[in-house]
Amino acid sequence: MATTQTPDALLVKSYIAGDESALSVLVSRHQSKIYGFIYSKMADRDIADDVFQDTFIKVIKTLKSNSYNEEGKFLPWVMRIAHNLIVDHYRKNKKMPMLRETEEFSIFNVLSDNSLTIEDQLINDLIEKDLQKIILQLPDDQKEVLMMRIYQDLSFKEISDITGVSINTALGRMRYAILNLRKVIEKNQISLSA
Repeated sequence: MATTQTPDALLVKSYIAGDESALSVLVSRHQSKIYGFIYSKMADRDIADDVFQDTFIKVIKTLKSNSYNEEGKFLPWVMRIAHNLIVDHYRKNKKMPMLRETEEFSIFNVLSDNSLTIEDQLINDLIEKDLQKIILQLPDDQKEVLMMRIYQDLSFKEISDITGVSINTALGRMRYAILNLRKVIEKNQISLSA
C-alpha cells in the first residue's frame, strides 16, 4: 500500500505492479514543483495545464510500457519530460517564450535599496528591460540555462536534470551566455549601472 513516506522508486514499482494509488502519491508529492516549472515557461495558465496533463499522460504510458529505467530519479525524469513538451509546444507554435518579470524574479529585487528614489527605480527598470532584450538575443540553450539559474534560482544540478545535459554542459552554457552578454554590452557600449 502506497503511503506519503514511501520512496519514489518504490511507488513507481508499486504503480507498475498495478497499485493505482501509488501514482496519486507521486503526483501529489511533486505536482507543485512540476507545475511551477511548467507555468514559469508558459505564457498562459490553460497551456500550462495542458502541458502538465500531457506530462503525466507520457509518464503513465512510459511506466505502463515498462520502459522506465531512471533508477530512483523520478522527479528529474518527469521534469525532463515536461521540459521536452514545453520545447515541442514552442517549436510547433514557432514562438519563443517571453521573459516573465514578476516581483519574485526581478533581478533588481536582489539589489533593491529602500532608499531608491523614483528616478533611480525608473533607471533600474530601464536597465533591466535593456538586459532582458540582450538575453533574448542569446542562443536558445544559453538563454535557457541563464533563465533557469538567475530567474528561477535553480542549481546547476537541477538544470542538468531538467535539460538532460551534464552539469559541465550546463556550466559551459552559462559561461558562454555571460561571455556573450559581455560582448553585446561592450560592443553597444551599454551602461548597466544607474
